[in-house]
Amino acid sequence: MTLDIVALTNAQSPQAEAYRSLRTNLDFYSLENPLHTLLIASPEPDDDKTKVVANLGVISAQGGKRVILVDADMRRPRLHDVFGVNNHRGLATALAEEEGDLPLVDTAVPNLRILPAGPTPVNPADLLASHRMNDVLEQLKGMADVILFDAPPLVAVTDGALLAARVDGVLLVARAGQTRRELVERARDILGKVKANLVGAVLTNAAVETGVYKYYGE
Repeated sequence: MTLDIVALTNAQSPQAEAYRSLRTNLDFYSLENPLHTLLIASPEPDDDKTKVVANLGVISAQGGKRVILVDADMRRPRLHDVFGVNNHRGLATALAEEEGDLPLVDTAVPNLRILPAGPTPVNPADLLASHRMNDVLEQLKGMADVILFDAPPLVAVTDGALLAARVDGVLLVARAGQTRRELVERARDILGKVKANLVGAVLTNAAVETGVYKYYGE
């Protein structure tokens, strides 16, 4: 799979500038409500959430922050392909083990590392709901300023909701002209039921003149 990281390939584009605006909005939000861990999810299977994770991660690292991207979509992992890194070990193996160092992978971007998904487990939801997930979160917090999670689709499986309840905030990604309104509303209801902190939404594929990526804070 090829997803364009415009923050690297076309840093002066309106899309890349929109990601910088998103980073700035999140930074301002964090002044009163720290966002050390941020989940980025979509209502249904959609590669745009992975694109947002990758580009926001690069932009944040370029701003001088230590960033870790976590591929928590263990059913349909993508981040290892986007950055061309090994997926033999990752979040799944870290959760299956009782202790040990996290199998983080360096990228070509300074300050940016990845925790890939690793081999697909039998039941990802059980791993995400485990006590070991708390340990992994604490380890990650000690290793980076910003941790971005690429989440499974919220409406399709329970994995994303389980993780949303444990992080500082959630960004909901919707694709203009494609994501149905009722699915967005269902995803928002799911986040509300687990008392997740919905920070805002990112609209992708919008007309260039209105900003290809837009952020709507709560």
